[in-house]
Amino acid sequence: MIKVEEKLFQNRYRVDAGRPHISIVDASVCQHDCPTKQCTVCCPAACYTREGDGRVTLITDGCLECGTCRVICTDHRNVAWEYPRGGYGILFKFG
Repeated sequence: MIKVEEKLFQNRYRVDAGRPHISIVDASVCQHDCPTKQCTVCCPAACYTREGDGRVTLITDGCLECGTCRVICTDHRNVAWEYPRGGYGILFKFG
């Protein structure tokens, strides 16, 4: 059986240095107002990481551009998300 991580490795991602297409609006909201930190569990590319002190770290490299983080954070609306500029972002190998 093939693991999800192995399938994700098949994709390529072209980083738009200095222009991330996703950002956390206010880091303190994640740390203090969001006890479940659902983005750290629901993101299929594991772009969000829960740190030991309660902070949420976002690394956009490898983002699948699915929008899950926008949907899961509707209570706080703390994710600024837009499509990457043309030629950047996820490059699917199959399909």
